[in-house]
Amino acid sequence: MGDDGIVVGEASEIALSKQDLREIAAFAAACAEVVLEVFEADQPGDSRPRDAIGAAWEFARGGERGKSLRDTAWAALKAAKSADTAAACEAARAAMAAAGAAYLHPLAKATQVKHILGAGAHAARAAELVAGHNPSIGAEHVERAVHRATPIVVEVLKRFPVAPGGGGRVGELIRMLDADLRSLTLTE
Repeated sequence: MGDDGIVVGEASEIALSKQDLREIAAFAAACAEVVLEVFEADQPGDSRPRDAIGAAWEFARGGERGKSLRDTAWAALKAAKSADTAAACEAARAAMAAAGAAYLHPLAKATQVKHILGAGAHAARAAELVAGHNPSIGAEHVERAVHRATPIVVEVLKRFPVAPGGGGRVGELIRMLDADLRSLTLTE
């Protein structure tokens, strides 16, 4: 990393500043927290997803990218595996993705888009499942996520290749969110 906080390297790398990463983490945390109650209704005594979202917000607001983010992301993933419903599992995965968003790698690979959009897609899937697998609810959550994205989030996303195929319904939601954000102009 250069003195100015910009990641530098080979041509296959994408420049990312710490502020870019903070914006991505804030976007991911905002997306994940809208379905946190889905997990907490399923597992009321389990604070791991809430802790992961809190760690993402702490980083977004100026904290360091370190052990707390990694640990809370892993803990939220474990919480997802202990959830009793698929919706609660997806809500916990959204929280895990929020804490993991700070670890967006500066590699020009489509898979990195999941770090940017994973929390929004898992949150949309959780909402779909709560609504009885209703895809229109997922589409509504994708639209809300688009409105949460700052111009910096959109600009960073556009530095990466489009989202990859696969990934089941969450992958579809990532691609929907990716396409919708890429269609925005930076003045919106």
